[in-house]
Amino acid sequence: MKKILTIAGSDCSGGAGIQADLKTMTAHKMYGMSVITAVTAQNTTGVYGVQEVTPEFVALQMDCVFNDIRPDAVKIGMVSNVDIIKTIADKLLEYKAENIVLDPVMISTSGSKLLSDNAVDALVKRLLPIADIITPNIPEAENLWGYPVESKNDMLGAAIYLSKMTGKGVLIKGGHLIDCADDLFYMNGKAHWFTAHKIDNPNTHGTGCTLSSAIACNLALGCTMEESIKNAKDYITGALMDGLNLGKDSGPLNHSYNIK
Repeated sequence: MKKILTIAGSDCSGGAGIQADLKTMTAHKMYGMSVITAVTAQNTTGVYGVQEVTPEFVALQMDCVFNDIRPDAVKIGMVSNVDIIKTIADKLLEYKAENIVLDPVMISTSGSKLLSDNAVDALVKRLLPIADIITPNIPEAENLWGYPVESKNDMLGAAIYLSKMTGKGVLIKGGHLIDCADDLFYMNGKAHWFTAHKIDNPNTHGTGCTLSSAIACNLALGCTMEESIKNAKDYITGALMDGLNLGKDSGPLNHSYNIK
């Protein structure tokens, strides 16, 4: 059984964060583990509070995981301050972690800011270069690039910039585009578009967490980066099309839609 570690915040309502990650890993028949960076009070209508875990306790969680059940892949989600970011980067390098997927969580689906301004610089300098692939959505790509991303051409410009900056793979998710939901993967000077129609489902809480975790699961199996992205997109498309409708606003996906 493949083992996957998520390093992220907790979502008490179960739709995003480590809860979405662990559900995704289970749906892929893999063993999920978690290092919690923050506890949030949130639901489908927004984020109402964040309580960060100390960097020392984040480090202790990582030591416990890597010294006992070494993960085959690592997904990184919400990392809310500079010290936590530095701790995670140091530990991943110490344990020579493999198949690292970084979802640079800055803004929640409901529009709540989840990353402090001074932490962005640490994220860029310490964590982005360690990751094998980063998976920003369009608002996050804008934040990292520093320019508006309003078209597929803008997505390409941002991807080229981020790939040169990190030297690794970049997947810019196109869910915020108006006329389609095409994603762009850019690596080693080559662009690969994953075309998709917009799915008529307003319940998208935790889509970014779910996609990045699914990519990590596929990388753990030895799939190529392109194969991992395609398989992850197929999974999240099914979870969206299942039409689960929970909560008062942007509800969660059905992560277990494919479990018989």
